[in-house]
Amino acid sequence: MKISIKSVLSASALALFFTTSAQAVLVTVEDGGQTTTTVTGASVETFNDGNCGTYVSCTGNFQIVSGSESGKYAQPADTGTKYLSVPREGSSGTASLMLGTTANYFGLYWGSIDTYNTLTFLLNDQVVDAFTGTEIATYIPGAADGNQTSYSSNRYFNFFFGSQTFDEVQLTSDGYAFETDNHAFATVSEPGTLALMALGVIGLLMARSRKQA
Repeated sequence: MKISIKSVLSASALALFFTTSAQAVLVTVEDGGQTTTTVTGASVETFNDGNCGTYVSCTGNFQIVSGSESGKYAQPADTGTKYLSVPREGSSGTASLMLGTTANYFGLYWGSIDTYNTLTFLLNDQVVDAFTGTEIATYIPGAADGNQTSYSSNRYFNFFFGSQTFDEVQLTSDGYAFETDNHAFATVSEPGTLALMALGVIGLLMARSRKQA
């Protein structure tokens, strides 16, 4: 399925290139309060039915919950519905989510970002790229502090892989917990991705100029 990106970046959204793999991945973060994808036509998993049926399979150490339990999981800010929390038991675990197709875009609402959260993308069981809470927080100062209510640590992230694709997403946490909601995935058209990358470069240049000033 080929779709175009209608409006992925809001006026004050931020963009950043990650180059942990051979090809740069564009990561954008939406304004605080935006809890779902803005990519038109993406498949979205809300977990509201108590399962993850949008994926072809979901396995591992996780649970679908609502509300908060002290020391175990916390409701992502500005949501009041069910969401995915990793792990279910013990202090660490991984949820493996199979798309049933290949995609080059993924989005999720990342609640109370922690340094020990890791998001990994795979294709045919091989790692394409991975992002830790620490890396994600580099352009939202103070984000990876586990705050359950602040917009700085509860935000919607978009990952654009361009010509690269993935068919599996893994969420890993070495502590309580990795809370996410409103997952989205799609194959987006290359022109839209390239345009976003151009915006990302501009944003980085502007940020660098402000820092030097």
